[in-house]
Amino acid sequence: MHHEADARFPAQERFADGALHLAGRPAKGTSGRTHTVVDPATGAPVYTYDLAGAEDVDADVAAARAAFPEWAGATPGERSDALHRLADVLADRAEDLARAESLQCGKPLKLSRGFDVPGTIDNTAFFAGAARHLQGQSAGEYSGDHTSYVRREPVGVVGSVAPWNYPLQMAAWKILPAIAAGNTVVLKPAELTPLTSLLFARAARDAGIPDGVVNVVTGTGEEAGEHLVGHPDVAMVSFTGSTAVGRRVAGIAGAAVKRLHLELGGKAPFVVFDDADLEAAVHGAVAGALVNTGQDCTAATRAYVQRPLYEAFVEQTAALMETVRLGDPFAPGTDLGPLVSHAHRDRVAGFVDRARAYARVVTGGEAPGGDLAAGAYYRPTLIAGAPQDSEVVQAEIFGPVLVVLPFDGDDDGLRLANDTPYGLAASAWTRSVYRAHRATREIRAGCVWINDHIPIVSEMPHGGHRASGFGKDMSAYSFEEYTQIKHVMFDNTAVARKGWHRTVFGDRQQHQAV
Repeated sequence: MHHEADARFPAQERFADGALHLAGRPAKGTSGRTHTVVDPATGAPVYTYDLAGAEDVDADVAAARAAFPEWAGATPGERSDALHRLADVLADRAEDLARAESLQCGKPLKLSRGFDVPGTIDNTAFFAGAARHLQGQSAGEYSGDHTSYVRREPVGVVGSVAPWNYPLQMAAWKILPAIAAGNTVVLKPAELTPLTSLLFARAARDAGIPDGVVNVVTGTGEEAGEHLVGHPDVAMVSFTGSTAVGRRVAGIAGAAVKRLHLELGGKAPFVVFDDADLEAAVHGAVAGALVNTGQDCTAATRAYVQRPLYEAFVEQTAALMETVRLGDPFAPGTDLGPLVSHAHRDRVAGFVDRARAYARVVTGGEAPGGDLAAGAYYRPTLIAGAPQDSEVVQAEIFGPVLVVLPFDGDDDGLRLANDTPYGLAASAWTRSVYRAHRATREIRAGCVWINDHIPIVSEMPHGGHRASGFGKDMSAYSFEEYTQIKHVMFDNTAVARKGWHRTVFGDRQQHQAV
């Protein structure tokens, strides 16, 4: 099995020099512990490496700090040119990136090739252009006696922590706006999935981005992650992951008064009104719930279907789920790959098994046997009849599981949609422009789709409300995260004794300048 993994992507050979990218060069972690990346489709090891410890984080942060003055001082055009070159290098290496991503994550190669990799190249091209559009407010005489303008300046060294579900895309979402704005970055990828972050950092080096601008340090969250978040030379922290870990990150960063960007969990509602196109809603629900095996913080997880369509929606969604083909991620006929690990598969199965006590598992709810038994597979699962306050409705499962509940009036549907702690994404399905507008106004989420669920574009922001965190990835709005705003004000009068000085001197004769 090991040889087959090598043929798909030879990780052990390509990253023999270690799972760190330090000042433009590969390096090995010095924690004294190792970690093995496993192909979740087979359980076979694909890459064993030395984990980074606190000293490795210190070295990466020092490299980023040393590279900051030159990179921050580069012109927007120079940074733009470097990012255009990076987009070209990534495009040249697209197949390598797709294979490495599918090997470590278990996602179907058609998803890596069709979404993760082209999306990352597109993000890079977008930020290459956006790098030249970092203007502040234009100069003007707002007080009458002064000229004011606003500078946007880079923050410094950014410590970024990325998750395992979309390792390449999340590395790009963290690195690109930060470096486009003139910051330098130390990225800690998930220890389960470091391969494509390392390929991305090598591509940045080969595109001529200066050494130290993009650094990768691969270690555990407890050791490398917490040290990076709390590091005194890290000016800003960007974290994507679970809400529980996000609280911990916020506590460490808050104690040091660092800039903080959090993209946390989600529990996206999928609201189907009784005038919806039922076929479109069923197909949208299955695709939106199962993309990336449901390991997506914006995945459709809670379908609320107005009573007249409810029974038909349950029946048709279950039937369509049963046509989804589980298999080898590298086989062209595969629709759904495994979950990222056996431990995560067991966690997902636990939610479903506990739900049997209070709800109906309409389809799925089991791991397949046969050829797939060795992998971390789980069948697409539809659960009906769960109460609104139950665990499967309220908690993020992060697997191929969709819960469907009925609602009566429109008020009821929108109230239920908002009734979780999260607020990342949502969709509403209706032919009525009035219902659609009401849903987009009243659903509390960072993104609301109408008659679709999941698509993203580089030009538009991605980020949540409430327990889903704050701040934006992608789009020009991401520069709000990665730049400091500075107001500069010039006196235009050349008058020594200004009118407002009377608030200090009163009507006394002020000292006359000679």
